[in-house]
Amino acid sequence: MKRVALLPEGTVSHEALDFLFRGESYKGIHYKLISDVFRSTDRGDSNYSVIPVENTIDGSVSLHMDWLIHEVDIPMQCEWVYPSIQNLIGDQSEFLNDRDEIDFTRIQKIMSHPVAIPQCLQFIRTYAPQAELESVGSTAEAAEIVKKNPGKGWAAIATRLAAQKHGLDLMAERVTDHDNNYTRFVLIGREPIRLDREADHMKTSILVTPPEDFAGALHQVLSAFAWRKLNLSRIESRPTKKRLGNYHFYIDVLESVDSALLPAAFAEIEALGCQVRVLGSYPCYIYKEE
Repeated sequence: MKRVALLPEGTVSHEALDFLFRGESYKGIHYKLISDVFRSTDRGDSNYSVIPVENTIDGSVSLHMDWLIHEVDIPMQCEWVYPSIQNLIGDQSEFLNDRDEIDFTRIQKIMSHPVAIPQCLQFIRTYAPQAELESVGSTAEAAEIVKKNPGKGWAAIATRLAAQKHGLDLMAERVTDHDNNYTRFVLIGREPIRLDREADHMKTSILVTPPEDFAGALHQVLSAFAWRKLNLSRIESRPTKKRLGNYHFYIDVLESVDSALLPAAFAEIEALGCQVRVLGSYPCYIYKEE
């Protein structure tokens, strides 16, 4: 059975992994901090780690990308896109009015992850503007705190899975400001992963480091892909952390590294004096409503 490191039980990472591994058994090893998730696989305590790398609303998760680039050398083995569905959860008996209806104005405090709260501000301002907002380590931790503090008028923004785990009520479902809130996850590990399903497409992620003071570096790098008609789905610059003004280019190419065109593009880029590091070439899976 594969051991998989991820954030706490009841987080979106947990829901997303259940989707990826549906029908397959795995042992989840949960950590409070994403740094411990990375380290678990790096030191061999787990076979894989689940890493959120991009969100529809908040964009790139820069901290996690920097860990992939600077802190560990573990290849990406697959990618999947999963909806980040947040709900307002708590003990609804604390917030019932005389007509046995939930009165959100009775909520004293709403807790959640610092990324989840801004994604739900429209709902909060409309229904519970009086509530104090508090950031905690994860949506799952928020649910746990609410469960352990009954009678205080506290609620959490968290997943349906977290509500089930802690025996809390779904007081309002899908409270994010945008319905198209999806998160892109990657599974990192040193062993290729084989899943019993067809991938939606293949992708190769690379890190390109141009030499210092190379005028027009990005233009020439992109030209190596453009004339070969290789489609790029993402380009992002990240500091090398060696010198002010020096950057890597993180690039996603919608092509397998086994194709004839991609290695030729890499060779052309390296001939320019750039370094090319392949972070992974892997299948991608997209969540579909059933």
